[in-house]
Amino acid sequence: MRGTNLVSLVVCGAALLVGGCKSNTVDQSAFKSAINDYYRGKPECVWSDPMKFPAQADTSNDEQTKGFDALTDAGMLTRTSAEKKRFLIGSKQVNDYDLSDKGRSVWTADASQPGYGNFCFGQREATAIDSYTPPDTNATQYSVNYHYNVTSVPDWANSAEMKTAFPHLAADTSGQQTATATLIKSDKGWQVSSVQPSAASTSTATQ
Repeated sequence: MRGTNLVSLVVCGAALLVGGCKSNTVDQSAFKSAINDYYRGKPECVWSDPMKFPAQADTSNDEQTKGFDALTDAGMLTRTSAEKKRFLIGSKQVNDYDLSDKGRSVWTADASQPGYGNFCFGQREATAIDSYTPPDTNATQYSVNYHYNVTSVPDWANSAEMKTAFPHLAADTSGQQTATATLIKSDKGWQVSSVQPSAASTSTATQ
């Protein structure tokens, strides 16, 4: 047996000189690097689509005002009350919201739409690869399950009011989350073609 092992080592050593021994394991660190490359430049923001300011909301509509009010309490927006006249049916109370000086300093403007932008609160980062399929080490496409967290979350995004108004912010900043990525091998290495959040993350974000 020792002789067999010695022969294997000699053969492997010789193979290394001419091109390397074939590994029987997948390089999970390459998966992790590909996922983090995918997340780079894709910050997590409070709105799924860019928002335009100044903005106006009906004070009687909590769905319209709760996010704006939480951002106002966090110092990102200013709020003024106004009365909006409506044709034939009187008037209604509204709030006008605009970016504060503090808000402008962290506002991420949308270069393609003047006046639009978002408040972004962090960057996703894969922390561990949990599993992958298929088990074949020579596959050119994998479904990879992994854990991630959101890094560099600012103080303004950590209030209870913000997390109540924006449930996905609460989910993303609550610690480790799970997701699944489809990775495809290319001439530039592994590339992420799609990412799906876990079922728990999806249900929390859509509450």
